[in-house]
Amino acid sequence: MQILVFGFFLSYPVHAQRIQARATIDSVHVMIGDQLKVHLELDQPEGVIINFPEIGDSLSSTIEVIKRSPLDTFHLDKSEQIKIIQNLTITSFDTGRQVIPPFYFSRKNKGNTDTIESLPVDFFVKSMKIDTTKGPVDIKLPYKAPVNLKEASPYILGIILLASLLFFLFYYINRKKHNRSLFGKMLNPEEPPHIVALRSLDEIRNEKLWQQNQVKKYYSKVTDTLRIYIQNEFHIKTMECTTDEILSKFKKHKDLIPDKLYNELKDILNTADLVKFAKYKPLPDDNELTLKDAYIFVNATKPEIKETEKIKEVSGQGNKDVDNKEQKKESLPQKEESSSDDKIKQEKQ
Repeated sequence: MQILVFGFFLSYPVHAQRIQARATIDSVHVMIGDQLKVHLELDQPEGVIINFPEIGDSLSSTIEVIKRSPLDTFHLDKSEQIKIIQNLTITSFDTGRQVIPPFYFSRKNKGNTDTIESLPVDFFVKSMKIDTTKGPVDIKLPYKAPVNLKEASPYILGIILLASLLFFLFYYINRKKHNRSLFGKMLNPEEPPHIVALRSLDEIRNEKLWQQNQVKKYYSKVTDTLRIYIQNEFHIKTMECTTDEILSKFKKHKDLIPDKLYNELKDILNTADLVKFAKYKPLPDDNELTLKDAYIFVNATKPEIKETEKIKEVSGQGNKDVDNKEQKKESLPQKEESSSDDKIKQEKQ
């Protein structure tokens, strides 16, 4: 490290005070384009105001200033002196000897300006060694700096967000598939198709549409109820199918419903088509028969699993009651025998 110091003493009536200015550098030899530090130090008495030099973007035509630090003040031990430091970061792109010019510190004293000057500092800039024996070579690729956490954080957060969305989607589909809510509570189980259909037919009967001359709406509701029931119970797409297409599917799978129910369904759908598209006006008895046949179709095709389970449960409870009665009967003679034995013992006494 090279240190150049310039100092002088200012005399005052009471006592002498020392002021010193220094300019130092980190290294005397640097490679071209490398950066080095220049340290400006000023030792002065406490309470004396001395202005640091104003430093621009360059110190000379060949020396550039990259960065300037703020002023730092330190108190020296066991004295009234203080030290003020400022650091400069400089560089040079010219080879050879480079000279940092003196720095000028100014102080006003009784209308006059005193100047404190540091000595110039020189350093040497070396160029890259070129091997002329190799001839022209390829341009060196840019150096890839390692990726830090700040640069990688957006990608990490994006991956975490995408994984969270995929997990939530999978979780939602799985819960929905098992008829569960997102928060662990069981959802209300879906009603069987025949329950929904019978409730809809009850509502149609109570609305009394055909009695109010709304025959077309009446038949539309009845057929829509049957279409929804067939689609949910037999898994046959009916809402976008014509009457002939629905009937052909049942005719293709004859094991789904017997012929009698097939004919009743055919009459209901054909009559509804005549009312909706041909302005056919059926008789009141036909209207009543249509709703009655719809009830019959739903009740005849609804699953009987639950009803058989109920019958088994009732029969099981009946068997349990019979067993309990027999156990009670068996326990009664034992009680009578024990009571008779007690009476005999009392008579002997």
